[in-house]
Amino acid sequence: RSVALLFIEFGGALEQPEILVRGRSIVLRQYRPGELDGVYDARRRSKHSVGEPDQDLIRRRIENSGGWFEGRLDVAIEGAGQLVGTLDARAPLQAMPPGVCEIGIEIFEEGRGKGFGTEAIRLFSDWLLDNGYPRVQASTDLRNVAMRRIFEKLGWEFEGVLRAFMPDGAGRADFGLYSL
Repeated sequence: RSVALLFIEFGGALEQPEILVRGRSIVLRQYRPGELDGVYDARRRSKHSVGEPDQDLIRRRIENSGGWFEGRLDVAIEGAGQLVGTLDARAPLQAMPPGVCEIGIEIFEEGRGKGFGTEAIRLFSDWLLDNGYPRVQASTDLRNVAMRRIFEKLGWEFEGVLRAFMPDGAGRADFGLYSL
């Protein structure tokens, strides 16, 4: 598990640092200022979003991406030279025990089926494990077969079902909890 955290120098001056984790086909990096509309539109189109996305909240997360802010680490997933998804780690104080981190991922529709999600989860979870988090966990809708397959392929352990965990239309959906 060798993952690099790099700082990029532009024209001799150190710009705001980007988290730059390079994989074979993706880069995990800080968001760029012009990416707000793309992230917002993708969230609005997502079948996994609950309600209308909060544009101000997304803006704050983009502005503070690449470093821990309010218990979150938000990074962009770049594949084939374009933004193809979002990735975050959450370790809010008093919500998780010390050393426990939960990740969330969304691959935009145009980036699905290309292996970007699998590689992003592998790189990011390895980076978290190497940087002070002995437990990384994630949950997904039990009906999300593609996400469950990714966790299983990467060796995550299925820990159980979270009954009626997430709002789903007029009802609530059961989610599976996975850990590494």
